[in-house]
Parts: sequence; C-alpha cells; structure tokens
Amino acid sequence: MRPFIQSASAVSIAALAGEFLITHKAEAFCPVCTVAAAGGVGLARWLGIDDTITGLWIGGLIVSVSAWSATWLKSKGVKIKGLFWPSLILFAAITIIPLYWYGIMGHPWNTIWGLDKLLLGIIFGAIFFLAGGWTYKILKTKNNGRAHFPFEKVVLPVVPLIILSVVFYFLTK
Repeated sequence: MRPFIQSASAVSIAALAGEFLITHKAEAFCPVCTVAAAGGVGLARWLGIDDTITGLWIGGLIVSVSAWSATWLKSKGVKIKGLFWPSLILFAAITIIPLYWYGIMGHPWNTIWGLDKLLLGIIFGAIFFLAGGWTYKILKTKNNGRAHFPFEKVVLPVVPLIILSVVFYFLTK
C-alpha cells in the first residue's frame, strides 16, 4: 500500500505545484520552500530517518500548500476572511487521516512525549514553518517592503525545519 500512497502524493504535489507555478502573483510561501519541504520528506523516508523528523517536513509542506491554496482561491475571487486557516485544516486532515488509515501513524511504540512521532513532527513543523513565514513578513515590512538578503523568503521558513531536524535527531537517537 505504501507505493500507492507515495505515487498518489507525488501526483497530488505535482498537480498542485503546476497549478501554482503558473500563477503570476504569489503572496504565500514561495515555490522553492514547498519543493524544499517536499524534498525533505522524500529524502527523510528514503534514508530511514526517524518519523519525528519526517513529520517536521510534512508539517512545513502542509502550511506551504495551505498558504498557496488560500492565495490561489483569493485570486479566483473567493472572498472569505482568514481563508488560510480552513485550508490548513483541510490539508492537515487529508494528510493525517490517510496516514492513520493505512497504519503509518498510530503505532503505540512509535511515540514520543505521549504523541505519535509523525504527528508530533507535523505539529512542530507546521508551527515553526508558519513562524518563519511570519517572521519574514515582519522583517520585510520593517525594511520598507524589501528583503534583507536574497532568498530570505526561502531561508526563514526552511531554516527552523533544519534546526528542528537536528534537535529531534539527537532527541530520538
């Protein structure tokens, strides 16, 4: 069942990425961030890295795709205030529910601090990826709408995931 999930996820990500890459103006996280998050998930699974670390990257990917979706829907005329949050809940649900359903999450021996390792990673990854994106917006606003350095929009959301990956590596080792 796992190859089916991986191929379905890859097709979904490719379809979403293709749709959003042809959008002219993006106010959400950049495509490079999302590709970095997706690459991190694939690489972590391939290398057999702990589920907590994999979850960090899944959480970042969920936040990024949710922000892209909200921005895309707004560009299509959907006028719902706070559209990001329903998008986040939807994408989290369509990610987490199948993981439980197919037995990838929920094993009683695969826990840390009383939570499933993958779920814990998803929660931390989503929070810190989102915090990095908000930090970028705040810093850009304080700098007259300009980034402080090239690819700042990529670095600020992704670096917390890298740091947390190292922290969780040592915590779960």
